[in-house]
This record gives sequence, structure tokens and C-alpha cells, in this order.
Amino acid sequence: MAVRDPEMLNGGPDGLRGSSNGPGNGLSYVNGNGPLAHRLKPDRRTGRKQSSPMAPDFMVSAPGKVIVFGEHSVVHGKAAIAAAISLRSYLHVTTLSKSKRTVSLRFPDIDLVHTWNIDDLPWDVFQQPSKKKSYYSLVTQLDPDLVAALQPHIAVVSPEQPDEIRKVHRNSASAFLYLFLSLGSPSFPGCLYTLRSTIPISAGLGSSASISVCLSAALLIQLRTLSGPHPDQPLEEARLQIERINRWAFVSEMCIHGNTSGVDNTVSTQGKAVVFQRTDYSKPPLVRPLWDFPELPLLLVDTKQPKSTAHEVSKVAKLKETHPELVASILDAMDKVTIAAAEAIADDDFDDKEEDSLRRVGELMTINHGLLVSLGVSHPRLERIRELVDHEGIGWTKLTGAGGGGCSITLMRPDVPKEKLRKLDQQLEDENYQIFETTLGGDGVGVLWPAVLKNGTDDEHGGVEIDLEKFLNAEGTKGVERLVGVHGGGGEGEGWKFWRAESS
Repeated sequence: MAVRDPEMLNGGPDGLRGSSNGPGNGLSYVNGNGPLAHRLKPDRRTGRKQSSPMAPDFMVSAPGKVIVFGEHSVVHGKAAIAAAISLRSYLHVTTLSKSKRTVSLRFPDIDLVHTWNIDDLPWDVFQQPSKKKSYYSLVTQLDPDLVAALQPHIAVVSPEQPDEIRKVHRNSASAFLYLFLSLGSPSFPGCLYTLRSTIPISAGLGSSASISVCLSAALLIQLRTLSGPHPDQPLEEARLQIERINRWAFVSEMCIHGNTSGVDNTVSTQGKAVVFQRTDYSKPPLVRPLWDFPELPLLLVDTKQPKSTAHEVSKVAKLKETHPELVASILDAMDKVTIAAAEAIADDDFDDKEEDSLRRVGELMTINHGLLVSLGVSHPRLERIRELVDHEGIGWTKLTGAGGGGCSITLMRPDVPKEKLRKLDQQLEDENYQIFETTLGGDGVGVLWPAVLKNGTDDEHGGVEIDLEKFLNAEGTKGVERLVGVHGGGGEGEGWKFWRAESS
């Protein structure tokens, strides 16, 4: 299958156009060959074709991310490595009947629920020839006229909530509506978009980017502008689809954060890891995908200590002003650590199951943390995690993100005795830490179409349907993982498909 020129798609690639069962399955009801073809044949009494059935419920999922190497030095033009983690956001999409002319955004994790009348939205502004964007457009800044047109429809969101919560809700609504009106049209069907996330919010783990990727992918799927994902999809085509999703996820991120680097949504879309560097803030950053980045065992610990990224970045900047040569040498050392880590992982001799290989990377993580400590951005609760992990000999630990609180990551040694892990878990829990056993460098955006998890049988209709009620009633992050988790055990996650662009 050749890579398709975006301008020649005219309604979407074959993998999604008219598909009754979703991406890349080849069951087309448009040509009259699929299982639903009888519903579209002309009515013998009227001679008119019956209307197309509603699309099935489907789901999209995207991962969070951590900075593995290069925090703070990346602000000063050095390289950093960011990688996907297996904690994810999940978006459930329900298409309503034609008579329902509403679109709803529901995010129970932050108590956000709002419904808009589709016909009342400012389509006239978004549909102007000078404003209208295509699904393959590259949007690098928000249009102030479009932002202004959305304000009356955002101002009505969560009016009774406190200012801090209302701001979060309205940022989410702004991102959703900007994408919905940019990609959709006044004839777009009524829908329910329901979000659940297993990623801690405001912990520097890319939760907003994960949600942005989910929204972008879902809307592009509904527009039938994505092919795949399927096992035989050429790498070039998969990467084209990934880039398309990523472009619109970046737009969503701009709605939420204003000026944003784009690294979070890039990692969340493609998975694996990237080397990221920005030497000139007037130009786009340099992003080099690490398509062959292995999945590595990771212990992620949330200190539950509030932190301010702006404060920590400012602290380092002031230290650099006071001690320019010394801080410059620290930042240069961090850059060398990042480059050494990328080279170690790319080495043909690297084996993610061998302790010697993991030790090379782990020792670089330890060095990176020490350099961050010398910049004054650690915190006693972060150092306590390192103390406990080192005492049990479980792995190599460093802070991730801006520091001053937030989270730590530990690259796990292979074959750590379970009793040691249980002891560490209990110690951390007793001291009010939150623990996540996850993996580093996994899949990016994925699709479950229709929203049915397979049960491991050969019956194509077998499996468990994930309806909206089940999704909403899943209790907490563990409940969501058990119900729809991409990495669920016992075949629970079977049915999810991913755009994979790695070379092997």
C-alpha cells in the first residue's frame, strides 16, 4: 500500500471509508459487500437508499510521558529524552441519532460535564475560506478570531465552580471546541465524548497531551481521514497517520497551555521516545524519534508534593546568572549524559533483559539526578524515595520533570524479589506516596473499534462490549485499567490496535 498524498484522499483512505467495523478491517458496506450492506440497498417500495446506520461506539487511548534525561538543561538549549509510559488516557465516543443535535464533553475525573447545541456553535467563523483548515493542515499558532468566537461558548462552562477548577474546565472545553469546529462541519453528528485517565494530573506526566491526542485521533477517525492501524501497514504510511494526529494534538495543547514545546503530544502520539532539543525559540524544536526504544520496567512514584515548574525554572536561571561558568558546565554535563544514554540504548549490544545493559542506563540516570540536585531542584521527599529504593537495591532513581516535588522514576533491576517490592510499596504508602508500576517506551495512540474487547476466541463477534455506563462506573484508575486497559492481563486488552512506526 503506497503512501497517499493528503490532498488526494477526498474523504479518507480505504482503511476507514465506509467501514462498518472500523480502521483497516476491509468490511466495506459502501460497495455492498459487507455484513451491513443490506441496510443500504434501495427500498423496493420507494427506490430510495435507506440511511446509513450510526457508527458504533469506539475508543481511543494515548499514553503519558516522562522526561528520562535532560530536565532543565533542555530549557537552555541542550538535548533531552522523553519517553511514553504505560499510564494512559481513554476516550469513549458515542454517536447519537440524527435527531440529537448536541455534543457533550464529559470528564468525570475532574467533574467536568458540558453539552453544547451543535447548531449554535460559531460555524460561520470557522468555515470562512480564509479560516477553514483541512485535516492535514499544519497549524503552528491559534487564530485570534477563532479563539474570540469560542469565548461565549466557553464562558458558560462550570459557572458555579471555584476559579481554579473553572479554569481547568474551560481550558479543556476550549481545546475540544477548537478541534471540533476546525475539523468538523455543521452536519457533524451529535456525539458524547467521555474521558477517563489513569495519569496523575498536574504531576508533569503529560496528562493534558494524552487527552489532546485522544481528541485529535477520535475526530480524525470520525472524519475517516486515517488508514489503519493494521499489521501490514507500511512504516511510511503509519508515520503519516501519526503526524496527522500529532499536528492537531499540538493545536489542542496550544489551547490549554498557550506556548508549548510540542514534545509531550509528540511522545504521546507516537509512543516510544524522542530526543528533543530547542536551540532557538524563534524556530521549531529539533525532534528525533527513537523508534527502536525498548520497553523498560519502571517504578513511578508521585511525591504528592505540590510544585511549580515556573518557579524551578526561574531558580535555575538565577543560579546561572550568579555562577554562569559553573552552571554552564553542569548543563553541558547533562547534555553529555543525555547523548550517552541515547547511544547506549541504540547500541546493538543493548539488551533490555540483561542487568549489565540496564546498569549502563541506570548509572546515567543516577548521574543526571546528581546534576539536578546540584542545581537545587530536588526535594526532601524525592531524596527519601532514592534512599528507600537504594537501600533495597531495586534500581536506579532520579526525579523527572521540573523537580521541587512531582514524581520520581526508577529503572528496575531485572528479577527483583517480590518481597523487596512489597516492602518498598508498604514503606512508600505509609509515608503518603503514590506508587505506579509501569513501563517506559511503550505504544503511542491506539484504537478500539468497535468498543469491544476480544475474549480470545475465534468468534469475530465474541468479546465484551464497553458501553458508556460500564466506562463511567469503572471505579478509579484500577477499575478503568481492568475494564479497558491497553495492558490488561489475561487477554483483557486484546482488540486494541496501534499505529506503530518503529523499524523492527
